[in-house]
Formats: sequence, structure tokens, C-alpha cells
Amino acid sequence: MPGLLGILLLAATVAACGTIGASSVTRDRTDYTEAISTSWKEQTLGNIMRLRYGDAPVFLDVSSLISQYQLEGAVNASGTVFPGSGPNAVTMGAAGRYIDRPTVTYTPVQGDKFTKSLLRPIPPAALFQLVQAGYPIDLVFQLTVRAVNEVYNKSERAMMKREADPAFYAVLDALRRIQQSESVGFRVERRGADDSALILFRKAASPAVAADQKFVRDTLNLDPTATDITLTFGAIQRSNREVAMLSRSMLEILLEIGASASVPADHVKDGRAPPNPAVAAAGNPRDQPLVRIQSGLERPETSFAATRYRDRWFWIDDRDLRSKSIFTFLMMLFSLSETGVAQQAPVITIPVN
Repeated sequence: MPGLLGILLLAATVAACGTIGASSVTRDRTDYTEAISTSWKEQTLGNIMRLRYGDAPVFLDVSSLISQYQLEGAVNASGTVFPGSGPNAVTMGAAGRYIDRPTVTYTPVQGDKFTKSLLRPIPPAALFQLVQAGYPIDLVFQLTVRAVNEVYNKSERAMMKREADPAFYAVLDALRRIQQSESVGFRVERRGADDSALILFRKAASPAVAADQKFVRDTLNLDPTATDITLTFGAIQRSNREVAMLSRSMLEILLEIGASASVPADHVKDGRAPPNPAVAAAGNPRDQPLVRIQSGLERPETSFAATRYRDRWFWIDDRDLRSKSIFTFLMMLFSLSETGVAQQAPVITIPVN
């Protein structure tokens, strides 16, 4: 009887182990996705604050994940029977062991990849592809563009601080209305050895959109009759049939976001960080910070992303929908900035024993 009981228990254990591999897929995919997403947000926010304090940013990519499970079980039974009226003894025992041994490999972003992903300006054509995908053109340009045909955006960085040209915000507003009317398009054509990106102005759907198109053409010094406008990277246009766009690099964008982050007054007083920017007047909402980063001694109860740096907590409030959306968009821009960089997506290998 004890031997039969042990066999039955062992068979049940083996049968249960047969489903560990399949059942772990849902749990592991969800857990690792959440963990990578949270750490990516915290790393990005942490590097923004590093730049705010004049420190060097450090990025680590998760290059591989290996999680190994092991489940062992053992059942034993033994007995001693004494003849006659002596005592009888029966001993039974069971043992089990569960091991979860994950291995995570990190790759520092440096060298050529650091240059391409952080220091090189984002290609203007990639920005217009975002617009074609439905992202608001005014948000894309305000975050990623320094100038369009010598009409300059605002900058909050300490060494590049300047106000936006009077026409820049008006151009953004007009372009947004044109985009909503589906009166502007984009395509890439092969002309000779190189690919040329073209902006297409379609026939206006209404007099108001026609007025917006005329305003954009006049402000950016574009040919009023041209339907195809060449898009190029640069500060100065070569002709009135060209849009010269001076786009920012990811490092510039992180610096701009960090420049408006709120830091403790004592850190500013001690010279650890530049002064907090002056609170913009309630005139133009575009002068408000794109991402509001707050600071305090304690970790907040509700935060979309939070990081600890220089003995303080810095966070984005989970109830600040605008800041959350722009911060998420900022993280997506990293993919665009890595054009031409070999992909090193995380590979999750989970052997189940």
C-alpha cells in the first residue's frame, strides 16, 4: 500500500509539471512587458534629470532575457513490521523544490549607436511620416524642430535659451488645421541617386483652409503656385520650392524637456542645477512646459513615472494626461532616431525544466 501511494503521488506531480511551460507564457510575457516598460520610463526620466543637473546620460538596453524554471518533487515511503505483538512502524515523506533563475543581459548605448540614436538630428522625412500616421503636426514640430525656413522655435536650454519667433506658433496652428482638413500630404520619390521627400499641398477644402495655406506659404517663403515642395534638412532654404527643416537630436529634445523640470530651490541655491524657468504667462498655452516634472522628498502615491536622483524624487503625475502622452511620444521617438542602427531587440528565452 505505501508503495502504491508513492507511485500515485509521483504520477500526479509529473502530470502537473507537464503544463508549466505552456502556463508560464501568459504570465511571463505580461510580467516582463510590464517590467521593461516601467524600467524604460524610469531610465528616460532619470536621464532627463541627469541632464538637468549637468550630468552625463547613461542608457542601458535590455539585450536578452533568459528565465529558467525548475520544479522537482520526490515522495518516499518505508515501513518496518515486527512479528508478534511488537510495535509496527511506517514512515512516509515528501519533498519539493521550485527554482526561478532569471538572467538579464544589459548593453550600454555607446560608440556609433550612441552617436546615431542620440546625437544625430532626427531626419525630417521621419517626422513627416509621423504626421502621415496621424500624429498632430503641431506637437511633432514643437517638440522636434528648431527652425523651419529660418522661423525659429522656442528653446529653454540654458545655453540656447530664446523665445519663439512671433510667426512660429501661428504656423503650427495653421498647419494643424490644414492637417485636419487632409489638405497636405507627403511622399518619397527617387530622383537620380538620392531619394527626395516631397510635401504635397492639395486643393483646399474650404476658404478657411485656403487662407491657412496662403499664410504658411507666405510665412515660409514658398512658391504660391507650387504643389510639390522639396523637404530637406538645414537652416536656410535654397529656393522658394523647398522647406529647410532644422530638426533636433534626441539629446536636444531631452535637454529641452529637462530644462522645464522643477528642481528644489536649495539645489538651485547651492549651484547644483540651473534656476527653474520663469512661469509663463497665461497667454499662449504653447509656452507652458510640454512635460511637467515635479520633485519632492517622498515618492508620490500616483505617478506615471518616478525616479530618485540627488536625494529627491522626480515624477510625472499619473493624472496629468498631457504630460503622460507627450512623454510616451518622446519615448517612441527613440525608434525614429535609430534609423540605420542595427536592431537589438530583447530576446526572451524561457527554458522550462
